Amino acid sequence: MNLPRPRWTWWLTWVACLVALNATAAPTQPIDDVEKLLQEQGVLDQVNQLRQSLSERASDLVGNAMGFLGVPYRRGGTNPEIGFDCSGFVRAVFDQTAGKLLPRKASQQAAETQKIDKRELQPGDLVFFNTMRHAFSHVGIYIGDNKFIHSPKPGESVRVDDLRQAYWQRRFDGARRVPSLPAKRSDNDAVE
Repeated sequence: MNLPRPRWTWWLTWVACLVALNATAAPTQPIDDVEKLLQEQGVLDQVNQLRQSLSERASDLVGNAMGFLGVPYRRGGTNPEIGFDCSGFVRAVFDQTAGKLLPRKASQQAAETQKIDKRELQPGDLVFFNTMRHAFSHVGIYIGDNKFIHSPKPGESVRVDDLRQAYWQRRFDGARRVPSLPAKRSDNDAVE
């Protein structure tokens, strides 16, 4: 059943177009007119707040992940006290930072997240690799500037690597985005 879309989604579409145009071209008079209209409707402030909120959550996610640098790899590991495997690391970071519990295995994490093009990668997105002769056998968290953080293999620890390294380029399986991260709860928020 197709339900009618709420009116605000139309405005959000316009804002997305506005952002895309601003990213690729110098501002022009029609863009200014659209911005003015959106400002008058009170929508532009809401979108800017949403964008800021998403940026802060991605920053929190990356910051939390970086806090685990040096934690040793451990097959099946899901916490810093005993160590992490790749998917246990990703799962712990998303759970602790965003309250989002991802599946346990890298292949399941790939199946539960939204496929995106590599050119769309933003900090906090997931990057997947074929390191064991099967798809989605390794996962890390993209942190920006072609870098990702992950728990690589036995004998090593959580570290940052570059997607442009030949090893990772040959094994890259795809990028995914964790859909609709909830707002970060404070200790004062009531749980319903």
